[in-house]
Order: sequence, then structure tokens, then C-alpha cells
Amino acid sequence: MFVGVLALQGSFHEHIAALRKLGVDAIEVRKPEHLDGISGLIIPGGESTTMAKLAEQYKLIPALKEFVASGKPTWGTCAGLIFLANKAIGQKKGGQELLGGLDCIVHRNFFGSQVNSFETELIVPALAAAEGGPPGFRAVFIRAPAILETGPSVEVLADCTIPSIEAQKGNGQFGETVTVTVAVRQGNLLATAFHPELTSDTRWHSFFLNMLKEKENPNRVIPQNESEKQHLRQQIESKDLPIFQETECLRFEI
Repeated sequence: MFVGVLALQGSFHEHIAALRKLGVDAIEVRKPEHLDGISGLIIPGGESTTMAKLAEQYKLIPALKEFVASGKPTWGTCAGLIFLANKAIGQKKGGQELLGGLDCIVHRNFFGSQVNSFETELIVPALAAAEGGPPGFRAVFIRAPAILETGPSVEVLADCTIPSIEAQKGNGQFGETVTVTVAVRQGNLLATAFHPELTSDTRWHSFFLNMLKEKENPNRVIPQNESEKQHLRQQIESKDLPIFQETECLRFEI
């Protein structure tokens, strides 16, 4: 089984490293023909407008749209979430072409600029039920989007509560908060506003690989029982950041 990772820009190296920890081969996707023969695709975090322009330059947009529409599992993280959304607001002048397919409205930079990046603990009951481990997930948000609205076929996997914009400006009441959606699944599509590839917790990657198993029913894609999953988790020394000591560098949005 091969998983493709869109490798135009952004944190594709970190996704590949996470997949390799789970024993899965990954292919860097830069041309339409690279999509042939892969079982699923990850669209990484990065700068969404730049990613879209590069995809247009390499004539990838039609092939990516066809791949998503084919029903093969596709996961977008951060910028990848924006790319998969049916509608995005807060875009740069001129906007960007979206692949679509995910029935939601995304705000491109809901959480603010680069300096507003943060980490927080998310409650992820669906992930914990499927993959084991603790009920929380330490999520890394870097100039992150948020999902403002979802369609009826979209399953919400995680929410995030932050002080409201007015409260942050000093115009709102103390303790005023707003809750937005930051992880969803719709059929073959998975999307997260945060960066699981920048943590040592590989459960989101395992969750995505299980989506491939649902689609293709291979003999063995990932660990099949809790003892095997626990064995993999024990091989990871720490869940603290920074994560990937073996990668050359971390690529963040700018």
C-alpha cells in the first residue's frame, strides 16, 4: 500500500516521517502521474495560496479534484483543510482555487497571524475510541484555519474553545469564549485545522490509515489490536515538542 503526500510546499516531510513510523510507504506527489496507484493522499499544512498556485503551475488541480471525487481517502491538515473545503473566507486578494468536496465553510486565518500560533489540549473521543490512548490530543495550531459551518454529512471530531475576538480586544466580557470546529470527517475525507505531524502522537495518521483499510480492506495495513498499537507508542520516547529529530527541518507557514 502506498500513501501519497502532496509535496509542493509545507510540512510534507513530517507527514512522511509519521507514516514511516507506522510502517507505511509514502510517495511525494508533485505531478499528476504521481497520483496513479496510490491508495490515499495527505495534503499537508503550508501556505494555502502558494500551494494552490504551485498546484496550478504543475497542472495538478484537475487530477487532485478527480482523486478526491474518486472516493479515495484524502486528509487535509491546516492548509490542506482549506484546499478541501467547498468554501473559504478570509482569503488573500484574488482568492485561490479549492479542490472542494468537504461540505463546510472554512475561515482561512481564523486564529490570527503567525505570532498567534499556539498549542492546546483537544478532547477527541472518536479518535480515542478508534485508536486507543488518552481522550485528549495535544494539538499544534500554526496560523490556523477554523471550520465555521458544516453540512449534515460531516462528522465533527474535535472542537476548540478560545477567548472571543471581542474579549481579546478588550471589548467583550471577561470569560467570553467562542467554540469552533477543528477536525472533521466526511466519508473519504478527513480534515484537521492543526498539525498532527508535528507531534509524536501518531493516532491521527493511524486513523487515516484505517480509513484506507475501510476502503480497500487490505490484509494488513496498520496494527490490528491494542497491544500492537501500544507497542508502537512505547517506541516513541516522548510526546513533548520538538518531535521529529530525524527530519532535516520543520516547515511552517509564513
